[in-house]
Amino acid sequence: MRDVQSFTFRREELFPVADRLREEFLNAKPFRHVVIDDFLPPSVLEPVLAEFPEPRDASWQRFDDAREIKLALADTERMGPATRSLLAEFNGGVFVEFLERLTGITHLVSDPHLEGGGLHQIRPGGFLKVHADFNKSRKLNLDRRLNGLLYLNKDWEESYGGHLQLWNTDMTACEHKILPVFNRFVLFATTDDANHGHPDPLTCPEDRARRSMALYYYTNGRPEEEITTDHSTLFKERPGEKWTFNARQVAKRWTPPALVELFGRDKRE
Repeated sequence: MRDVQSFTFRREELFPVADRLREEFLNAKPFRHVVIDDFLPPSVLEPVLAEFPEPRDASWQRFDDAREIKLALADTERMGPATRSLLAEFNGGVFVEFLERLTGITHLVSDPHLEGGGLHQIRPGGFLKVHADFNKSRKLNLDRRLNGLLYLNKDWEESYGGHLQLWNTDMTACEHKILPVFNRFVLFATTDDANHGHPDPLTCPEDRARRSMALYYYTNGRPEEEITTDHSTLFKERPGEKWTFNARQVAKRWTPPALVELFGRDKRE
């Protein structure tokens, strides 16, 4: 078994997987996606879990409003060595070649900045409402084409919730739910109608959290039928859903980010 220090993605192992799952990805509904279980050797993920920052760690970027209550970390200086090593493999040439072979999207570029990606964590009661992702990287000035999500939740029960929901284009129905179990990798095409999220509050025990690693991939341009005006995250209400921001959340939305971070850090210390 390979541990994270010696682990590398290998074409001889990945390319048969790409060939086997290509048609499934291309024909998936409600939009192009594929789910791959037991994606990595467990020994590679064990040290990543061991060094995964706890929710109270000051490293996390904190989101808290009516559309999302979650934690995110993209700064690799604040991650452990096992995590940095695995992220480097996901951003490396062999894995990018695998993605191109699986999806048919050529000239993919990984994101060393992990803009919007990296580590994600959602605590009990947290959620991420259904949305379509931002369609262009500000740092790279490239078009966002693929999302890769690796889940890190051992012994995750159906009753805990946290399913990744995939909704149809007109937001009338959830067509697929994916439980975020350990070592499950989800890949999907990033378009304006790729409506997805974890919209229901998490119900896991207080000592648990929904943990994942997020990777995004880009190209210089995209198919004409996918071109729209550049935009940030497009949150979308489900049927009968109405978001209500409380007074604190409203104040936070209109407070400069530097002040939010300053006061949030003081409160945590």
